[in-house]
Amino acid sequence: MAPKNKYQPPKLSEQEKKRLNEILRRLKEAYPEVKIALKFSNPLELLVATILSAQCTDERVNQVTAELFKKYRSAKDYAEAPLEELAEDIRSTGFYQQKAKYIKECARLIIEKFGGEVPRSMEDMLKLPGVARKTANIVLSNAYGVVEGIPVDTHVRRLAQRLGFTKEKKPDKIEQDLMAIIPREEWGQIAYVFQAHGRKICKARKPLCDQCVVKDLCPSKKES
Repeated sequence: MAPKNKYQPPKLSEQEKKRLNEILRRLKEAYPEVKIALKFSNPLELLVATILSAQCTDERVNQVTAELFKKYRSAKDYAEAPLEELAEDIRSTGFYQQKAKYIKECARLIIEKFGGEVPRSMEDMLKLPGVARKTANIVLSNAYGVVEGIPVDTHVRRLAQRLGFTKEKKPDKIEQDLMAIIPREEWGQIAYVFQAHGRKICKARKPLCDQCVVKDLCPSKKES
């Protein structure tokens, strides 16, 4: 008898697989050039930007990091920065005191455990303070080309639920469901496709279903 908490991946019928593949095809066709919106030039910058992006727009983060990355150029710079000063430098991203603590703690651990370099594996990334799978996936994929999962943000979660790909609510479980049904070669790009569609069409409060390219395949569509 299987343990109660053992993960059971969703099982798709042939018809459901066809629906999934058609949805992915249409969305990729609608957003062919999408990529990460955060600006960075090395793995450390991407890690910091991703931490700052929690509960904050990518546009705001890019505004802040334009100056931040000129001031802090290494893990040592962040680790040695006065906490109050670093917090003030990132104030406009919100939750700045906690984010500053995470950044400093990450920098310290990167120096002590990883030779000053941002880790290249999911296992090691998850050892960093404040880093969960979403952040780890974003950094690994975009900085190193290492794709170990699908970063689940609010847009990915919303689309996955509305399209009927998952009934879960927690990001890690949603990611498991998506990884079980979406081909691995799609993992690196699909989150950005979902994000683009979520921002433009499948909005949280008022989805523009009449403009959606997959409305005929969506179980959550609203009639206009």
